[in-house]
Formats: sequence, C-alpha cells, structure tokens
Amino acid sequence: MDTMDWSNLSFGYMKTDYNVRCYYRDGKWGELEVSSSEQINIHMAATCLHYGQEAFEGLKVFRGKDGKARVFRVDENAKRLQSSCDGILMAPLPTEIFIEAVEKVVKLNERFIPPYESGASLYVRPLLIGMGAQVGVKPAKEYLFVVFVTPVGPYFKEGFKPTPMVILRSYDRAAPLGTGIYKVGGNYAASLVAGEKAHEMGYSAVLYLDAKEKKYIDECGPANFFAIKNNTYITPKSSSILPSITNKSLMALAESMGMKVERRQIPEEELSTFEEAGACGTAAVISPILRIDDLEEDKSYVFSKDGKPGPVCEKLYHKLRAIQYGDEPDTFGWVRIIE
Repeated sequence: MDTMDWSNLSFGYMKTDYNVRCYYRDGKWGELEVSSSEQINIHMAATCLHYGQEAFEGLKVFRGKDGKARVFRVDENAKRLQSSCDGILMAPLPTEIFIEAVEKVVKLNERFIPPYESGASLYVRPLLIGMGAQVGVKPAKEYLFVVFVTPVGPYFKEGFKPTPMVILRSYDRAAPLGTGIYKVGGNYAASLVAGEKAHEMGYSAVLYLDAKEKKYIDECGPANFFAIKNNTYITPKSSSILPSITNKSLMALAESMGMKVERRQIPEEELSTFEEAGACGTAAVISPILRIDDLEEDKSYVFSKDGKPGPVCEKLYHKLRAIQYGDEPDTFGWVRIIE
C-alpha cells in the first residue's frame, strides 16, 4: 500500500481484501460471513435479475488527523435501505446488522483507508439483492446483503468547482409515485441515456424537471438540488426524489449557521432569482453549479460569473467535511469512530 498514489485516485472500483455478507433464509437473517471473493453465486432466475429486486447504499469513511477512521451518519443509511426494502418488497435488514457489517468490513480493509491529507476516502457500498428463484412477478424468499469497500478520489475530477448542468425535458428519471424515493438500481438505469447525452454535450449532469407537469425542479441525476437566496437554503419537495443524507445534513448546518431552510416546490423560472445553486450527495458532498441551460426553451441560468463556488456553498462544504474528518466538533452526533 506504500506505493498507492492516494491523491490521484479516481472514483471507481478497486479490489480490496474482504467483503462481508449476510443471507436471509427461512424468514430470518443469518450470521455475518467474511469473504475474499469478488464473485456472487446467483441463480439465473433470481428476482434481482428479472424483477429489479435490489437496493444499495453509499457512504464514506474518513481518516482523521488523529489517525482514527470515521463513518458519517451510518444509521441514516441503514434506515434508508430499510425504506428501499419496504418499497420493493424485500426483507428489511435490521439497523444493528447494517452497522456491524459496515464496521467489520472497514476494519478488515483498514489498509485501504486513505490518509488524512490525501483528499481521498474509503467508499462503502452496501447492496441487498433478491436471490430466490421466481418466474412470475413475486418477491423472493431469499436475500443476500453484501458490503464491499473501495478507496476513491473525488467524484467529479474537477473537484470542488462549479460545472454546467442541462435540463433535458424529453427524459424522466422516475415517476411521481414510482421508485424515485428509493435507492434502487432502476432509477439509475433510467438516468443513463440522458446522463450520457448531457456528458457528450459538455455538461456534468442532467437537472430533471418533475415528470408530471415539467414545471418544477426535481433532481440532478444522482444528487439532490439545492439553491441559496436571501440567506435561505431551498431544496425541492417532491414524491420522486431520493432523500439525500447529505442534503439532510446541509439543511441542519444551514440552520445552525442562522439561515432559513425551505423544502418546497421550485418552479423552473425561480432559477433566475437564485444567488447560488448546487447538487449534493455522498459522492461529491457539494457540486456547485456554474449554470443551468434549458436548451428547448433557449434559456440559461447563471450562478457563478467567475467560475468559483459561491460563499455559502463554500462555507457549507468546508463545514461538513470538517465534521466528517473530525477537524471540527461533531455537535450533531453524526460521526461514528470505528475503533
């Protein structure tokens, strides 16, 4: 590991030493198992392959200045996975098994946690899939929960720098009463075509409008949208947006910094009134938005004239990262130290 170039890691998969698994059979979850195999032995009729019974999470572990490993809001990820399980009829995984699995896999792969000053982190990917064989649309009776880790660099290679996004009206990510609020693979599959199209056009992501009326801001591909105006943090309220743990944390930080917080519908035309805008999620924390182009309406909304992040985005970003790395006191009780 001494040869690892920590500061030039990409955001991608790298083989680590171990993963942790747990099977649901005969109506109950079993014991945690440790595996060094990257393979899953799966029945060709498994429900995850045919009917999309799969959900996942993403969280990060940070090495502090004191050398300790910190995981951020792991209990919230456990709760969100349970919500996804309820949404697509999978056996929900108890919070204590989730946390135990995360801590175990991090300890087993401790040598892959990047050092404090590298700007990199250890990404943790919990995955829950329907393993039982079914031909006929029914939930499985057997499930597998697996957690693996991989060291990652920044999600956007530009780092903490504003990037342009685009509204593509001819695509939807999720239906208003569909699976948009759950972290299931189908939502990401649904965003691939529009996402690739945006990248080819030079944008970092698609900003989706609501699928029903095409009037309101919904989500930025794999992240939540937020904006700043008049000392207020504003983020969309919608029945098709994934509840981002990062967004939830930023709302709490904004309030603690004396800002107002509003979760409500945001009509597209309101974009012209915002002082700053950003996308937020586990992978990038905050990705400030340079501008949003609505090509079909021939409109462009600019949030950064000098190509730099706005002052509020900057403050929120550094504050959240300082808590995650243990540089500032964790007054919210968000961080769990993995001994």
